[in-house]
Formats: sequence, structure tokens, C-alpha cells
Amino acid sequence: MKALRRLLGRRAAPPAAPALRVLMVCSGNICRSPTAEGVLRAKLGAAGLGERIEVGSAGTQGLHAGEPPDPRAITAARARGYDLSALRARRVVGEDFVRFDLILAMDEGHERWLQRTAPAQARARIERLMEHARRHRDQPVVPDPYYGSERDFEHMLDLIEDACEGLLAALAQEVSQRLARGEAAPRVSRPGPDANA
Repeated sequence: MKALRRLLGRRAAPPAAPALRVLMVCSGNICRSPTAEGVLRAKLGAAGLGERIEVGSAGTQGLHAGEPPDPRAITAARARGYDLSALRARRVVGEDFVRFDLILAMDEGHERWLQRTAPAQARARIERLMEHARRHRDQPVVPDPYYGSERDFEHMLDLIEDACEGLLAALAQEVSQRLARGEAAPRVSRPGPDANA
């Protein structure tokens, strides 16, 4: 991360457009995916990557389009220093598969839906967010807390924070390599089996 900060410091101004775009996806875009958007955005900002990597979120359904995140998600996130209040739900659209480089699903159902829905010209890579987890590698999905308790929202945040930390490391490493080679657009690679070392 220090090497990346040195490389970023050499640049006089941020790029005109994000070098990489990441989209978080759950069902209604009111609990899991906006939380993941807020967490990753905050971590990217703290790492000096906020201008280089754009983060968004959307849902496989449009039932809550235009609505803010669930109040319980906002409260749980705020307690850990994340502000979700300005986010608004929307449904995944075909353009997302071309505009975004990486689309991260919260569970296997979302992943399958995204794979089925992706148009022929799709360029985005589709993965599950929890593939990037380090401390919770035994958790393949982020469970939906919507019908649960406050504790379920806390557990959701535990998993998302862990996965976003692993994702941040992969993004930072790739951006650093690309900048060192003088390339503009980074491609994120999944952390290897020794990512916890």
C-alpha cells in the first residue's frame, strides 16, 4: 500500500474518469449491496483510490427503486463510520454489464441471475463478494438480514468488511502494478490462496 501511495503521489491530478468500475449486487438493493458499496467506497477513499475506482450498487429486482437503504442497514453502517443515507436503490440494467469491469454478487442466486442476464457484449467479470474474504472464508455468501434482527445486520457488516478488505488489497495491488507499467486501466485479480499470509 505504501508503494501505491508513492506512485499516486507522483501524479499531479487524478484521472478524468475512473480506471475501474465495481458494482455490488443483491436482491432489492436496500440492505447488502448498498452496505457493500458504502464500505468499499470508504476503504478506497482511505487508501487514496477513491478517484480511481468507482463503486456502485444495484438489485436483481426493482421493487425498491428510488428508495434509500433499509433504516437498519443505515443505522448499523453509521455505527461503524459508513454513511449510506445518500444511496438510492435501482435495478441492474443491461448497460451495467458493459460499463462495469467487476460485478460482485452477494450470494449464489444473484451470481446465477447475473450470469443468465448478461448480454452477449458483456465485458464485466461476475464473482461473489465473499470470494475475497479472508477471515470468513467458510462463508460463501452474505446472508440476507432483511427478515432478521439487528444482530443479522451486524453479521452482514462483519462479512462485508472482511470481503472488502480482501478486495481492496487485490485492487490496490493491481492499480500499483498498472501505474508502475504506465497503464491506464487496471484489472482486478482474485486474491490467491496465500492472501492471508
